[in-house]
Amino acid sequence: MENGWAEKALNRFYRKLGKKRCRQIEAVAMDMWPAFMKATKKHCPQARLVFDKFHILSRMAQVVDQVRRREFKRASMKTREVIKGSRYLLLRNRAKVRGKKRIRLSELLALNKPINAVHVSNKDLKPLWDYRSPQWAETYFRDWYRRAIYSKIEPLKKFARMLRKHWEGIAANFLYPIHSSLLKAINNKAKVIKRIALG
Repeated sequence: MENGWAEKALNRFYRKLGKKRCRQIEAVAMDMWPAFMKATKKHCPQARLVFDKFHILSRMAQVVDQVRRREFKRASMKTREVIKGSRYLLLRNRAKVRGKKRIRLSELLALNKPINAVHVSNKDLKPLWDYRSPQWAETYFRDWYRRAIYSKIEPLKKFARMLRKHWEGIAANFLYPIHSSLLKAINNKAKVIKRIALG
């Protein structure tokens, strides 16, 4: 239902843009949502699909949290106390974690192997976008992918396979360094204003 609505909305946008302007579009930044891909390919078949870095990293963060919740359910009462409330701690840049929080993070990572594996995988995925050469980026990704698959952690393996399937759109980032973060920031501000207006 949501896919259908999104596709129709994007189709209307492209129709309003017109065939001539659609033909001039070289690349489109988007989430890996089938509705967006289908509508864009229909109206701008020449355009490269550029899968948004921030969306991908957000999906990776969901994998980290999914594994954290799974391990919490499996853990003993003592281990649960360490895992409890660690969601944002696991997603923060480790270099910026200080004091007691750093000790707690180190304790958590030493205590639980799957949580440690997805935490490291999340950290290791981020430098992918620092590459300027698509070839070197692909070499880096293949190494990351191999480690993700060998982790035997199903949510991470599923995510890694999804990235491999959409590699062409990820690689397009190195030719077209565009993203939709500004648009998302504007949308979030609009949502906040609507909430305030509604009281």
